[in-house]
Amino acid sequence: MFAQVIVDIVHQNVARSFTYRVPERLEDTLCPGWRVLVPFGPRKLEGIVTELSECCDVPPEKLRTIVDTLEDYPAVLPSLLQLARHLAASTHAPLAETLRLMLPAQMRGGRVRVKTETAVQLAIPPSEAEQAAAAQGRSRKRQMLLTLLSGGETQTVQELAQLVRDPLPALRQLEAQGLVRIFEREVLRRPGGGGDDAPTPDPTLTPHQQEALENMLPPMRRGEGRFLLYGVTGSGKTEVFIRLVREALRLGKGAIILVPEIVLTPQMVDWFRGRFGPVAAVLHSRLSPGERFDEWRRIRRGDARVVIGARSAIFAPLEHPGVIIVDEEHETTYLSDRHPRYDARDIAAWRCGEEHAALVLASATPSILTFARVQQGRLRLVELPRRVMDRPMPQVEIVDMRRELERGNRTVFSDALRSALTACMRKGEQAMLLMNHRGYNSFVSCRSCGQAVKCPHCDISMTYHMTGSDGMLHCHYCGHAEPVPTLCPACGSPYIRFFGAGTQKVEEELRRLFPDTGIVRMDVDTTGGKDGHARLLAEFRSGRARLLVGTQMIAKGLDFPRVTLVGVVAADMTLNLPDYRARERTFQLLTQVAGRAGRGTLPGQVIIQTYKPEDPVILAAAKQDYRAFFTEEYARRRSSFYPPFSVMARLLVEGDSPEAAQRHAARLHEGAEALLAEHPDWKRATLVCLLDQPPAKMLRGRHRWHVLLKLTAGPAAEALCGALTELGRETEPPPGVETFFEYNPVTMM
Repeated sequence: MFAQVIVDIVHQNVARSFTYRVPERLEDTLCPGWRVLVPFGPRKLEGIVTELSECCDVPPEKLRTIVDTLEDYPAVLPSLLQLARHLAASTHAPLAETLRLMLPAQMRGGRVRVKTETAVQLAIPPSEAEQAAAAQGRSRKRQMLLTLLSGGETQTVQELAQLVRDPLPALRQLEAQGLVRIFEREVLRRPGGGGDDAPTPDPTLTPHQQEALENMLPPMRRGEGRFLLYGVTGSGKTEVFIRLVREALRLGKGAIILVPEIVLTPQMVDWFRGRFGPVAAVLHSRLSPGERFDEWRRIRRGDARVVIGARSAIFAPLEHPGVIIVDEEHETTYLSDRHPRYDARDIAAWRCGEEHAALVLASATPSILTFARVQQGRLRLVELPRRVMDRPMPQVEIVDMRRELERGNRTVFSDALRSALTACMRKGEQAMLLMNHRGYNSFVSCRSCGQAVKCPHCDISMTYHMTGSDGMLHCHYCGHAEPVPTLCPACGSPYIRFFGAGTQKVEEELRRLFPDTGIVRMDVDTTGGKDGHARLLAEFRSGRARLLVGTQMIAKGLDFPRVTLVGVVAADMTLNLPDYRARERTFQLLTQVAGRAGRGTLPGQVIIQTYKPEDPVILAAAKQDYRAFFTEEYARRRSSFYPPFSVMARLLVEGDSPEAAQRHAARLHEGAEALLAEHPDWKRATLVCLLDQPPAKMLRGRHRWHVLLKLTAGPAAEALCGALTELGRETEPPPGVETFFEYNPVTMM
């Protein structure tokens, strides 16, 4: 028997399978998806079996034999092996690279192991333990150990050591007498600890929740259905998820629930563990390597049938999913910005199609592209138009910050927001403040020449962070930090000034106003490390902290019943970004964060501070009116030929040298123009084919150019995009230069 093996090396020179002879001892067990150790040149490397056959066309003298298997089960399911092939073809990535997505990273190279503990049990009937203990003479330790084990239960050496000092030598003696058995047993590392997995009862469904399930369950039982669950914030979408998952389990299937941010995962896991017990597992990048490995194995062997996690959880080794749910489907975090670049929503749709599962996209603010699919009949709309228990939507007030400046108020808080915060704290309630920029000041600039201090490795202004009495400028893209200059780097002027505000400055102002109130700040700076998000959220949920200030990570999905006030400190921050989706993202952010208020029995209040109170996006978000926003934004995109009426595509070039990056981008631009000249139908579909630098001309020390195309949507555009990916892959870049193809890029920066 012969095996085709993809060796775990990502390089174009070895981007194919290699034929190996299967040793006789493995012929009856080996199957596609098995990880194996194979000789490769002078080394032994890991690989994955993709096919088996009884003949091959490789000369016998050139064949080498598989050394061994790495596990006693196939690590990659057949469906995921097919997914890896599909992803390799669609992203033009080597199969070795897409196969890596299907496995915990530390599993490769044996960087994580099964955790074990030493356990002991009687090797004789429990009824004989008392007599065996009496026969131990004057050894009180051996007598006590036999007495402790006489109930017949298995106990760990660590547990016994709590009662008997240094028990292992005595246990070894008892083992030599044939009285006990000492062995190693596996211990699963569970994220967040074991917890109380006793199921909690189901709440009564609202009429709208019941109607939603009646629309979704019949197609799901048939192994089909593509839905958009559109519900206002607080309408009970999670309860609908839970009922869908329960039905999937009843059918003998499983479920995957994706959330856009790691910050949402602990809350969702708590809800699902509370209803389904240990059958729920969690996968995300903040788990320790051991936890991720153990959760992955629980899913792979079928002990866990409900998977909750961020983007990468879509590759969970779950057999026979009955439903895949993508919560907050509008979030851009579902798109991977690393090669191979994929959209978890597209992968979810692919898995549902291949594995006969229902797909549920859910949001209070669906993306324009998703809602357009509803209008095209590609998704079925299911609505939850009211909050649970008919709780009212929060009252929203828009504050014109231009009038605040005219009155001399130059603080981060308007008079209205400061008064509302004071009243909220006086009543013992909780408040959340959104400031979608971390750090203390947004940027540092020279008053003489107007030059902002930029990162030397990125074409991005640096942000001032204040830590104690020391302040540093930080780049939020590459992490570079440096002291605030005393003289302008451009003109030498000493007139350096701080502009704007960030989460640190908002937190400082809150501490000045409410010195005796617990405050939690959530941004990338405070949530690092294992369980960073969960720790801060627990502090706020417990009530020990009553004020939560954070970036967009606090804006969606979180449910705190005691939050009655939400303040948006700077609503314009995302509105003026150089991106055609800036208006959509602003509406989504404002609507989502407003939805955090008044989710309990107390009414909610929202205050939005803005310098553009008349902007239609701000007004629609204040009214929580998605359809009004969609109608206006859809018409704007039609008139300007933006997606979904067109396709944005680009070949992004990044290089160590600005000259090399520009030259390679120019070659790609020439290649793209040649493709258009060869295919008149592609040229007719092309509105723009531009060689240019993106707004961020340098990131992380890499100089950037792109070939940007705007295409009318249709078959010609899809064919051209395929040709462009091939162009990017086949045009050999100079040393230090990389090319990435992006389809409707997550950001135009």
